[in-house]
Amino acid sequence: MNTSSPSPSITPGRVFVVGATGYIGKFVVRELVSRGYEVVSFARERSGVGATTMADELRLQLKGSLVRFGDVSSMDSLLKSGIRGEHFDVVVSCLTSRNGGIQDSWNIDYQATRNALDVAVAAGAKQFVLLSAICVQKPMLEFQRAKLKIEKELQESGLTWSIVRPTAFFKSIAGQVESVKKGKPYVVFGNGELTACKPISERDLARFIADCLVDSSKQNRILPIGGPGKAISAREQGELLFELLGLKPKFKNMPIQMFDVIIPVMTLLAKFFPKLEDKAEFARIGKYYCSESMLVLNPVTGKYDAEITPSYGSDTLRDFYKRVLKEGLAGQELGEHSMF
Repeated sequence: MNTSSPSPSITPGRVFVVGATGYIGKFVVRELVSRGYEVVSFARERSGVGATTMADELRLQLKGSLVRFGDVSSMDSLLKSGIRGEHFDVVVSCLTSRNGGIQDSWNIDYQATRNALDVAVAAGAKQFVLLSAICVQKPMLEFQRAKLKIEKELQESGLTWSIVRPTAFFKSIAGQVESVKKGKPYVVFGNGELTACKPISERDLARFIADCLVDSSKQNRILPIGGPGKAISAREQGELLFELLGLKPKFKNMPIQMFDVIIPVMTLLAKFFPKLEDKAEFARIGKYYCSESMLVLNPVTGKYDAEITPSYGSDTLRDFYKRVLKEGLAGQELGEHSMF
């Protein structure tokens, strides 16, 4: 299935973007600006991996939009520093928790996003576009439950809504590029065929999100979306990397059962040492991503189905790997999302 970008004539409006400094958020802002929207980007004064990006640099990264600074976790900040009593036509949320920790997930994936929804109503917006994740189809983790809660409340809000659920991002499968370049094996779980995805670039995903503002077929709908081409397994990702490097494939197979030892131990320890709760959750996240495909769950078969997972865009994983092998991973840092 292929989803192509429409080219309707639009009347540019005012768009308020939260999560504007995130991996996807920056590209969404740039795409909206390029389409003629008047964009206000709401951001922390220090953001990025390790909060190392300062205000002046953020303004450059979000050039063409009006950057306002504040705290998305505070309704008062959103109202006074964000919308400032002004009217907006659309609010776009690209918010996501930094690491999937339990409290962070509820603070950001749910509550901060809920704040943005309330602010949309206060600003007179008629439309809200939410960046979610395809993995909420099978919720086993706190961040997935938090995302599902806000998805439901958005659908009940009375606003025109679009819920975008992308598959894996390119950066989420780029974590082993540098180690493979140094001659180390590519690590897979099981035989490397346990999971598959249709990875999508930040640029293509930003285009898809921007399409939601004008394409009625993408409104009041939950929208799973992947990149172009067929689904690719973890082993195939490694084989592609070795091919582009001109190296003989070398894999290290890890047993998925290792998580069945780690998770119960961490969960037990967390009962006595609450500070370990997030460590246990990170282990659960690790197992999830090593055992569940980022594809649409077929409601008939109950299995992940590449054929019914929509494809969009033109950026391929091959082209991405070629670029990062030549130019490095600048801009693709995983930060607190790094697991292995």
